Amino acid sequence: MSDREELTWELFGTASRELAEQIAADDFEPDLILSIARGGLFVAGALGYALDVKNLHVMNVEFYTGIDQRLDMPVMLPPVPSAVDLAGARVLVADDVADTGATLELVRDFCAGKVAEVRCAVVYQKPRSHVDCEYVWKRTDRWINFPWSVLPPVVDRIPRVVEA
Repeated sequence: MSDREELTWELFGTASRELAEQIAADDFEPDLILSIARGGLFVAGALGYALDVKNLHVMNVEFYTGIDQRLDMPVMLPPVPSAVDLAGARVLVADDVADTGATLELVRDFCAGKVAEVRCAVVYQKPRSHVDCEYVWKRTDRWINFPWSVLPPVVDRIPRVVEA
């Protein structure tokens, strides 16, 4: 048995569809899906199509800075969704993984008092997450290789010194 979960693009298709089926079976009809960028963008898009929800919002949260390296606490980055856009809505928060749960907690707390209801959907949830998501495709304690982040970037973002 590998020490890693391997999620392929094909398996992600299955996972996102089964996650959507859980949500539909629970009779939860979100007014909007709030994606946690970056990994949650893929999940939110797939759920948006499967649940026929066109109203998708993005919240940029920085927490992980590298493999198993993170900030002390997650930080919201601009642009932050407008409270007016969320007011009274049934919100489905979508992310790829609930690892510690800190990012999901930040987003849930941001929604508290602004929305009618907020629920969370993730592809994976780890046992150490202090947020227990309503919708989880798979629970694991292993490192996860996501198809969108397993390969290195195709660009080098290190600033280059241009010689005159």
